[in-house]
Amino acid sequence: MNYRNSLLLHVEDMAASVDFYTRLMTSPPVESSPTFALFVLPTGLALGLWQCAGVVPAAGATSGSSELGFRLENSAEVDACHRQWSAAGARILLAPADLDFGRSFVAVDPDGHWLRVYHVEEA
Repeated sequence: MNYRNSLLLHVEDMAASVDFYTRLMTSPPVESSPTFALFVLPTGLALGLWQCAGVVPAAGATSGSSELGFRLENSAEVDACHRQWSAAGARILLAPADLDFGRSFVAVDPDGHWLRVYHVEEA
């Protein structure tokens, strides 16, 4: 069987989250309702936003305990993405920095989900 993979994030304010991700992804969701929105990332992975009040079973985890990673081809793309996301109004937790694995920055969405953009330096 061939399944389309997706990642779901639980969100409090659907309108604010849809607006945020539309600005970052530079395109609107491919599917949208009052309690759910679906974006398709360039890799084909689907990113779903689900209104917390409707999640079954009820969500109990807090945000910031995991990250959604966006791997890019090189460090220059990391810096360019940082400029784009900053201009789109993303709150940045970590400015572009060279870490032990490569270059990275971290943004946070309206619900506190961490979004790490990175490039892994090959040894």
